[in-house]
Amino acid sequence: MTDTTHHRICPLCEACCGLDIKVQQGRITSIRGDAQDVFSAGYICPKGVALKDLHEDPDRLRTPLIKRDGVHVPATWDEAFAEIERRLPPVIALHGRNATAAVVGNPAAHKIGLVGYFGKLARALGTKNVFSASTLDQMPKQLASGLMFGHWLSVALPDIVRTDLLLVIGANPLASNGSMWTVPDFKGKARAMQARGGRLIVIDPRRTETAAMADAHHFIRPGADVFLLAALVHTLFAEQLVRLGTVTDWVTGVAEVGQAVAPFTPEAVAARCGISADTIRALARTLAETPRAAVYARIGTCTQEYGTLASWLVDVLNVLTGHLDTPGGAMFAKPAAFGSNTMGRPGSGKGIATGRHHARVSGAPEVMGELPITCLAEEIETTGPGQVRALITIATNPVLSSPNGPRLSRALASLDFMVSMDIYLNETTRHADVILPGPSPLEDMHYDLAFPQLSWRNHARYSPPVFERTPGQPEEWETLLRLAAIARGQGSGQDAGELDDAQFADEVQRLYGAQAESVMQATQGLRGPQRMLEAALRGGPYGDGFGTRPEGLTLAKVMAANPSGGIDLGELQPRIPEMLRTPSGKIELAPPSLLADMQRAEADLARPAPALVIIGRRDVRSNNSWMHNLPVLAKGPMRCTALVHPGDAARLGLQDGSLAEISSQTGQGPHSVQAQVEISAEMMPGVVSLPHGWGHDQPGTRLQLAAQRPGANLNALLDDQWRDPLSGNAVLGGMAIRLRAVG
Repeated sequence: MTDTTHHRICPLCEACCGLDIKVQQGRITSIRGDAQDVFSAGYICPKGVALKDLHEDPDRLRTPLIKRDGVHVPATWDEAFAEIERRLPPVIALHGRNATAAVVGNPAAHKIGLVGYFGKLARALGTKNVFSASTLDQMPKQLASGLMFGHWLSVALPDIVRTDLLLVIGANPLASNGSMWTVPDFKGKARAMQARGGRLIVIDPRRTETAAMADAHHFIRPGADVFLLAALVHTLFAEQLVRLGTVTDWVTGVAEVGQAVAPFTPEAVAARCGISADTIRALARTLAETPRAAVYARIGTCTQEYGTLASWLVDVLNVLTGHLDTPGGAMFAKPAAFGSNTMGRPGSGKGIATGRHHARVSGAPEVMGELPITCLAEEIETTGPGQVRALITIATNPVLSSPNGPRLSRALASLDFMVSMDIYLNETTRHADVILPGPSPLEDMHYDLAFPQLSWRNHARYSPPVFERTPGQPEEWETLLRLAAIARGQGSGQDAGELDDAQFADEVQRLYGAQAESVMQATQGLRGPQRMLEAALRGGPYGDGFGTRPEGLTLAKVMAANPSGGIDLGELQPRIPEMLRTPSGKIELAPPSLLADMQRAEADLARPAPALVIIGRRDVRSNNSWMHNLPVLAKGPMRCTALVHPGDAARLGLQDGSLAEISSQTGQGPHSVQAQVEISAEMMPGVVSLPHGWGHDQPGTRLQLAAQRPGANLNALLDDQWRDPLSGNAVLGGMAIRLRAVG
């Protein structure tokens, strides 16, 4: 018997690697990296291999579930939608549309049917209570990028293949292969940079896998990144090292930034950062004097109370050292489709706005159309007009992934009605009255909507399904449209295809105007995400303009390129001013809201650091909580351990491999978890590290393998009221803790 070979884009993390999947008689026989893939060139991490385990996982849901007398039982799709129609509209009719809420998780970003259609459901619900995983780890970067460059996804990316110096702060791309920077095989690219004489410098409270291969590593106290970054900028002004380079004519606000960082001298911040003033000055000089350099920072800088300021100052550094929008510096991708900074009139736009509405209880402002996910529990618990009584969750497990998960779990149990779209019965979906499973990722077509906007190289890649969907299993976009129809009061019997046809025609008329007829003709015979993708590709910067540029891209051309690994669209190119979408047509270096928040940071500069704090960490074999249920990723040593510096362990009487109680005090009272101790010199003294996404010991779940080694839930220790006030992002690192040996 011969194998059939399928070329596939991995949907399990932001690296988006190309896979070579061999199938025999309907079963996967091997998964390898696709050497012909134009983007990942054969690289693969263990998560890609785990697609086989995910597809075959006996715990993965394959039929809807309805909760009857407290127990989830199988149901048909018609029964599930009928139950939703019976229970959701009465909540809306009695309590109003803001009595509903929707939450979407990060797996949706890898599914074009989910990310492309979730907005339709949210608009149909008509609620201001929209939440996502963005306010757990990335909203500060999106907000800072939007304020500076005019759009949430106009994120500056290191041009790693041409740079001579990469400064990495609070990120571990060797484990993540990039985060808000899609860069498969970071290790190989970093090694190539070093081989040509380039340098990698890492600043992190842990000697991570990335730090271990770096030319230099400096510990920093968790939460102090804003002070370090401000001092680096201060040094550029104090030593007259500011050089704007190629973007000189397109920057406004330089003097205002200089005034804002004036109090943050290297001497003033050194103790708070745990980095000497001389080291800070040397770093600033090295950045300024290296012709091709870039600063990259990620989760560690986002998940703190000054996340937006830290994210902003990273790009301020790239601008002021002349490294923005230049080869070898920090550049912008040019996606083939869906790139908002490729649409409309180039060089200026509406920019972004925040605070168009506010959370009912906390008053937290809306950012990017959503509220902080840490507000969800209180919105459910607090009585009064607008109290959330019905919830729809999409591919998310906030009970494990957001702060104070136990509180959220109790709140979910009190809802009048809850629907979940998910492939697992997990710690969150166990509270749902109806669970609607999605297909296996290998039963879907795949085109990354968001990640080409964050990629190290421009490309267009498409994957057809490897397997046919289970009979009766709808596509995820069809499920979302039927849910939207129920929310609008149209009933559960609507045909998703007809709904999509009508909505697509309206959108084409709105977006294309006089060209609408040619767009409709060009997309005939397609449906759902494929039709949306065809229009986006043909109308995009490399597209055929719906026939006006015959050499340009179409969906058919991208699909035909799949066996060879997709279409390479070249290395990153300078894009300023064309990509700017700010009202001024300039890089807004000094947004007023960020300048004002610098005063909060200045007032906080003298605050003493806690004696012992906790941070999370990333592992190449773990990205989301459900990955702990996949054998190829779960095997091996226990990964949910508390890393403790040897000095701290000796002081506290902790032994390697023993059990310790980790406790914290928040506004909601004391919290504690128990975890296995792993003594490690890779930790900064006074800092403990525990990975997130664990805690698989909740009743009513069906994650059999994960439950064998449940691990400790880091987020159970965290304060759900502690967040960055600008972006609403949760603070996930730097929480003061106590640590003691158990038994």
